[in-house]
Amino acid sequence: MTSHPAFPPPPGARAYPLRTSRGEFAVVDSSPKPGAEVRGVVLMLPGFTGSKEDFRLLHEPLAERGYRVVAVDGRGQHESDGPLDDESAYAQRELARDVLAQAEALGGRVHLVGHSLGGQIARAAVLLDHSPFVSFTLVSSGPAEISVSQQQRVKLLRDALAVMSMAEVWEAIQAMGPPEEVGGPARGLGDQDQLRRRWLGHSPAQLLATGRQLCTEPDRVAELAAVPLPFHVLSGAHDDTWPVAILDDMAVRLDARRTVVTGAEHSPNADQPLPTAHALADFWDGLGRGRFPAAPGTA
Repeated sequence: MTSHPAFPPPPGARAYPLRTSRGEFAVVDSSPKPGAEVRGVVLMLPGFTGSKEDFRLLHEPLAERGYRVVAVDGRGQHESDGPLDDESAYAQRELARDVLAQAEALGGRVHLVGHSLGGQIARAAVLLDHSPFVSFTLVSSGPAEISVSQQQRVKLLRDALAVMSMAEVWEAIQAMGPPEEVGGPARGLGDQDQLRRRWLGHSPAQLLATGRQLCTEPDRVAELAAVPLPFHVLSGAHDDTWPVAILDDMAVRLDARRTVVTGAEHSPNADQPLPTAHALADFWDGLGRGRFPAAPGTA
């Protein structure tokens, strides 16, 4: 776990290793603003090739609403350690158990948020044990495998990782552009040096294993709908990884609150952070007032 982070934490937040029963995970942790009514704790999981920094623009507005926000690098992501060549360490069930350990280390009773791949890992954690969670929000994360076009791009990335170094793959990504799901190595919040350092921090085995998961994930919405938690499906107005109509249908199947963020695509947390933060906090605040929001909305 690096002591020289590529990204400075946002104002009012600190970066540190969260100690859990399953090892340490790099987190960025922000507390509610002084004077704000303390409303709860949020655990945020990033997507494929992403990192905890993908949520950095959400910390301040959510802290102003009274929420402690803890964004985490999963096993083998960016600044969290993980095996470089053992894909079994990144089986979805293992990653889900990591999430449960993270929630336990935070005291439980957390609002769980997963972006893209992070949403599917979070779903697996909820299906193992929902008791640590107050609610579950899927951000641009669909019911099953990613779209065919994105599967093809992820396959190109996985093929490159099989024969090239991480540094060589980075150069190839610059030439061909990343899959939208990547989020990603050549896109995101930061300059090219920061994004390159983030990419090089990832474990190749983690990318290979989770890339395969994205292309083969089964539809588990019916299982999730049977879990007694309030759900929220949030996305941008356009998404090539899981088309918006598919996310709409998933929200109906989950009896979930539905938010479509105007002007955002696959990463509303980066594209339109303020409307995204407000939509998240409105959902959680409604639960605190005894409501179980399921009405669709636009932010």
